[in-house]
Amino acid sequence: MGQVSNEQAGMLLKLYDLRREARLRQAREWFIRHFYPKTLAERASLSPEEDASVRMVTSYWDMVAGFATRGLVEEEMFFETTAEFWIVWERLKPIVNEVREAVKDPHIWEHLEKTAQRYEMWRERRAPGSLAAARERMEQLRAARAGQK
Repeated sequence: MGQVSNEQAGMLLKLYDLRREARLRQAREWFIRHFYPKTLAERASLSPEEDASVRMVTSYWDMVAGFATRGLVEEEMFFETTAEFWIVWERLKPIVNEVREAVKDPHIWEHLEKTAQRYEMWRERRAPGSLAAARERMEQLRAARAGQK
């Protein structure tokens, strides 16, 4: 386990406090429940409010991942306390290449992608098979929600 400085712990607490902001909380809830795009066209079909939610969630978690990448929060402590950023990345993976091409920016969501990759290695070392189980649960939830429409 890595050493955690007071500054790193304080930064993590500040980031968690930001998550409690009402509009971001609403955006995160919508994203987790409803955002399952397979193509950029599906992403583009969102309402303005849904689009705002996607932008809020993805920019928040990419920023937080950037803090982890730069050592502003201790990565293992971050991994031990949240997996939401990884879920966000899993939802973005089907469209990331299309988005990067459309906006001509190969670095969009790069912090999120790299942090998710490190998280996956960390998690598989600690709990082999747990990522596959999490992906299966997410797919079951997606299928159940699709059946409710």
